[in-house]
Amino acid sequence: MKLSIRKGFSFGLSSGIITTLGLIVGLNSSTHSALVVIGGILVIAIADGLSDAMGIHISEEAENKHKQKEIWESTLATFFSKFIFALTFIIPVFFLPLFYAVVVSIIWGLFLISLLSYYVARLQKVKPSKVILEHLGITILVIFVTHLIGNFVSVL
Repeated sequence: MKLSIRKGFSFGLSSGIITTLGLIVGLNSSTHSALVVIGGILVIAIADGLSDAMGIHISEEAENKHKQKEIWESTLATFFSKFIFALTFIIPVFFLPLFYAVVVSIIWGLFLISLLSYYVARLQKVKPSKVILEHLGITILVIFVTHLIGNFVSVL
């Protein structure tokens, strides 16, 4: 895989998973509404996907080391990976009661983060368990904090 595509894909995938999980957990904790969670996922997939793609685009331009083609490859890979993977979290919400959909989404997200972390560790030629645990720890922290924020908002 070309570096520009790998960079955009890995950024979009990790951001898509962590942001969407945080949103799902926070919205569930504050509203307990499947419709609100679905709406949030759609907004994240589109608005945050475009925002992250723009961020990668500007970051790559600011490095002043990449060809325009490479910059656009990173930009598009970021958007499409974030968009597609964020949308995968809608599936459990459509087919399961919201509580179970959130649990399945968390499991799905942790699984994807583990796979991506394993891939990154193999690229770096380092021990996968350390990288996986580090990335899972960050993801779990996001889930925990957004749950607390959702609970706080629910009592306002």
